[in-house]
Amino acid sequence: MKTAAARPVKFTPAKTGFDEAFASSSAVRPHYRPLMSVFRGTTPAEMERRERLQKLSLMSLGITFTVYGAEEGIERVWPFDLVPRIIPAAEWKRIEAGLVQRITTLNLFLLDVYQDQKCLRDRVIPPELVLSRKEYKRELRGVVPPRRVFTHVVGTDIIRNDAGDYLVLEDNCRCPSGVSYVLENRALLQRVFPELFGTYAVQPVKDYPDFLLETLRFVAPPASREPVAVVLTPGLFNSAYFEHSFLAREMGVFLVESRDLIVEDNHVFMRTTQGRQRVDVIYRRVDDDFLDPLAFRRDSLLGVPGLINAYHAGNVALANAPGSGVADDKAVYAFMPELIRYYLGEEPLLPQVPTYLGFRKNDLAYIRENIAKLVVKTTGDSGGYGMLLGPFATRAEIEQYLATMKRAPGQYIAQPLIELSSHMTWTGHHFEARRIDLRPFILYGDRVRVLPGGLTRVALRPGSYVVNSSQGGGSKDTWVLAERDA
Repeated sequence: MKTAAARPVKFTPAKTGFDEAFASSSAVRPHYRPLMSVFRGTTPAEMERRERLQKLSLMSLGITFTVYGAEEGIERVWPFDLVPRIIPAAEWKRIEAGLVQRITTLNLFLLDVYQDQKCLRDRVIPPELVLSRKEYKRELRGVVPPRRVFTHVVGTDIIRNDAGDYLVLEDNCRCPSGVSYVLENRALLQRVFPELFGTYAVQPVKDYPDFLLETLRFVAPPASREPVAVVLTPGLFNSAYFEHSFLAREMGVFLVESRDLIVEDNHVFMRTTQGRQRVDVIYRRVDDDFLDPLAFRRDSLLGVPGLINAYHAGNVALANAPGSGVADDKAVYAFMPELIRYYLGEEPLLPQVPTYLGFRKNDLAYIRENIAKLVVKTTGDSGGYGMLLGPFATRAEIEQYLATMKRAPGQYIAQPLIELSSHMTWTGHHFEARRIDLRPFILYGDRVRVLPGGLTRVALRPGSYVVNSSQGGGSKDTWVLAERDA
């Protein structure tokens, strides 16, 4: 008789939606067969040992994130699942091409709305919608960023529906976070479960910091012969501080806060122990409103007075460019297919989720009548905040949400609930399917580069659709296979 420790682990495929690893309850998809073979040969006791090892590694390396308002403390160890997500090369090629098309369009849109505004005059997107967004910064009208690039770093969220089709859920053009965990997830899995890589040719992700630094240096002002780049962080208590310090260290550049920078004669300088040093490029992880108290919020202690004047003068590059946030507004997202056709004359390569706008009278009526079947979101929030999952909400919750929505309906959108794809996830005792999404990271410098893979986020709670780490989600290593393993 087998002991519990020697008994093979149990696998429970998804009962609904698209299962990434299983084609049916008993048939494993071809590209997952070697991986599943390794896990089937691993006992629960051994899985628990590897789980303890990865948690110890995360703690010793200080790989954390911050949750605001958490009773048990603001800093948590990053939740990581040992089962990697695998994307065949042919699937990735389609995703990559779609992302390049999308990011190219987003940048052209931003150049347009801050310059000639042709898309507004041609009514491709309603002018009143764009100009009413708080993320649209009128102070920057007419300012062309170095190399005409607004969207230096973009994280685009992708889901997979029950037919297995990839859909864009949203774009993140302001200060997208999570790429440090992509790199750390890979290093952690290689350290804790190296045999998983034995039969796969997985495309590497380790070069991202070098590519990011190349991107930053490319967009430096033309007068900069040897551009100096820094990472600007709000500070230790920001939820993504680990990432800020990680990227600065990996790129070999200074991590600075507002007190470390000063603007003189419309040039930016960094205070160092050797004196002041000129700064040419700032990878800023501070939101627009707090970036410069002379230009935006006067009460900001996180920004650098005079920074926007230096940017106006063309003496410093800011990545991402201020004002980029209007491109990832969820109401603007609804017009992306039309914008792709308008700027590129192409059909969208990646479909997206049907979206109803509170901004439109007919759409708003539909949302109110069908809210119990819809996912409703505020247009500017992220991280799963400001959202109502209609099919799982009580009548009281719906009524309260509708009352709040009534105050500013144009700040809301609604979408049908998409049955997210699921993936095998270690639950502590066995493997069970949990819903996932994917955030690839795209760099726009001398060309558009897409990091092969991205951050696969997983809803660790049974039945949950919310994958955000701040609300109980975790992450997986994401493998994009090389051609020979496709």
